[in-house]
Amino acid sequence: MLVIGLTGGIATGKSTVSSLLRAHHLPIVDADVLARKVVEPGTPALAQIVRAFGRDVLLPDGSLDRAKLGRIVFADEAKRKQLNAIVHPAVRRAMLWSILRCWWRGERVCILDVPLLIEGSLWKWVAKVVVVYCSADIQLQRLMKRDKSSREDASARLSAQLPITEKVQYADVVIDNSGTPQEVERQVDQLVQRIVKEAGWSWRLSWLFPPWGVISAVGTLGWRALRRSQKAKPRRR
Repeated sequence: MLVIGLTGGIATGKSTVSSLLRAHHLPIVDADVLARKVVEPGTPALAQIVRAFGRDVLLPDGSLDRAKLGRIVFADEAKRKQLNAIVHPAVRRAMLWSILRCWWRGERVCILDVPLLIEGSLWKWVAKVVVVYCSADIQLQRLMKRDKSSREDASARLSAQLPITEKVQYADVVIDNSGTPQEVERQVDQLVQRIVKEAGWSWRLSWLFPPWGVISAVGTLGWRALRRSQKAKPRRR
């Protein structure tokens, strides 16, 4: 099974590309969706958050008050790191189980839709990295229009993230979303043809002989991780 990492920057159009890939009947593992699921009432991650930040971060129905927690961690880097140390491992475990379910179903391709694929070093563990790109000016204008925010506020949000030009350096494939929707659709069609062809028929051997499939996958990912570790790490902010 070919595992593809999909990422981009805020307002570059990653969600649009993800929807187009889903329309091609490719399974999508959405990290944002999993991030919400792992903190639902009754989950171990939510219990850890309550222990760390108090019951004030809960709504009356027992669910997480994301807005309140967001205000707390946005103003305090130490608390933000504390929250990430709780949520990120839970999301990664959920992603792994989702990938295994795709493999068990005999899927040829699995798409990991992860906003922080590069920052979280998950790019090392996928077969290909696909980055959705648009120019910084277009990104700023789209963010201002989408959120109805000022140029200053939108610029501040963009400055807090890894620049999209740096993410592109890690890409095996770049989807340029600076043009028309038709142009993006054409690029996605080409991507689907490419990855389905590369997935080939070897997935059937993995399905018929699971131990060989696992050994092969681990060996391949280990080699890719070693090779890609030579690349420069993204700068921290």
